[in-house]
Amino acid sequence: MPIDLKMAWRNIWRNPRRTFLTIAAIAFASIILVFMLSFQFGSYEAMINSSVKIQTGHLQIQAPGYKDKQSIHMVVTDPEAVGAFLNNSSEVAAYTFRARAFSLVSSEERTYGIMITGIDPSSEAGVSTLKTSIRRGKYLFEENPNQEIVPALIGELLARNLQVGLGDELTVLGQGRDGSIAASVIHIKGIYRSGLDEFDRASIHIPLQQFQDIYSMRGAIHEVVVVGKSLRQVPEIKKRLLAGIKTTDSKSSLRVLDWMELMPGLRQAIEMDLFSGIIFYIILIIVVAFSILNTFLMAIIERTKEFGVMMAIGTTRGRLTRLLLIESFSMTVIGMVTGAVLGSLITWYFQVNGIDISGSSELLSHYGISGRLYPKLSLASIISGPMAVMIITFLAALYPALKIRRLRPVEAISHV
Repeated sequence: MPIDLKMAWRNIWRNPRRTFLTIAAIAFASIILVFMLSFQFGSYEAMINSSVKIQTGHLQIQAPGYKDKQSIHMVVTDPEAVGAFLNNSSEVAAYTFRARAFSLVSSEERTYGIMITGIDPSSEAGVSTLKTSIRRGKYLFEENPNQEIVPALIGELLARNLQVGLGDELTVLGQGRDGSIAASVIHIKGIYRSGLDEFDRASIHIPLQQFQDIYSMRGAIHEVVVVGKSLRQVPEIKKRLLAGIKTTDSKSSLRVLDWMELMPGLRQAIEMDLFSGIIFYIILIIVVAFSILNTFLMAIIERTKEFGVMMAIGTTRGRLTRLLLIESFSMTVIGMVTGAVLGSLITWYFQVNGIDISGSSELLSHYGISGRLYPKLSLASIISGPMAVMIITFLAALYPALKIRRLRPVEAISHV
């Protein structure tokens, strides 16, 4: 076998230009795959984290059917019991309680149907970017609260639609949990811009305690919003929550929903983008495979006489086939390793410095992303692309290598 390796290595460099071009094609494909897979994974994680930190969290605990109906009557009646369980979960980074009610909101000029959200200002800051998204005014309760005044945070687009600003009053009219009329006057204390237009256009936030008073919630809430320490831990957190919350609410069987269930549109967008990316990668790998195929077909044509002489002196067809496969494998491995290393270095650079996406900010703002994107280098992105190139190119080399088995020594020696 060492002799075969030496012969294969010598044969590879008989035509250095062709060998370099072949290795360069394989390396280029590997570089593209490492970078693009890392970029896709990084952008997906950024999209998910940006969206969950604006709206849903990684997971939510809700009453059965609440996600679909959003009824004020579908509540978590004992949120403190759920909170006590979450406090003992090491995978949970933070959680908060929210309550929601659809209401009519009126300014002096206009009236809109808006989702009013009650939040706990202190714990909300740990699970969402709402506090850091304030562009004018202040976050809730940064000053001594006056219980007679209901402070509110409002999205920038909604403030523009209602033609209101800081300090203005809004009249809220809705229905309480007990069927009573829920009415109040709220005062705008802060205006936020999250980057997610739909969110900025359709939501108002007030303190949870005052929300519960206005809407007669009797201490109940609608959502327990949970954020894990990492996106990868979400399935494990969900599994433990499902097992642990069964005894926390005596009146209902609570549901645990992860971000994929809470934001199916985002999940479908990621799946479609990944599918289109896979098609592009397959085309790229096929092009490289044809390059390898062409290289070895030319090699067989040029070396037909040589093969005839080798078979005439006793070299078996199987050994010649093995020799060609070693040559193919060697070039493929050199190109794959070179591409993986260079692709990792390029990806690492952009992972540190980011990629400016300001030209696409309008499109990506739908997912709460703006400014820069950072590829995420991982073992999967380093290995999967180059390994696919190696497998496909090696299979492409099988055809010309197996042609050796049909050669006859006399015909091969006389080949012109």
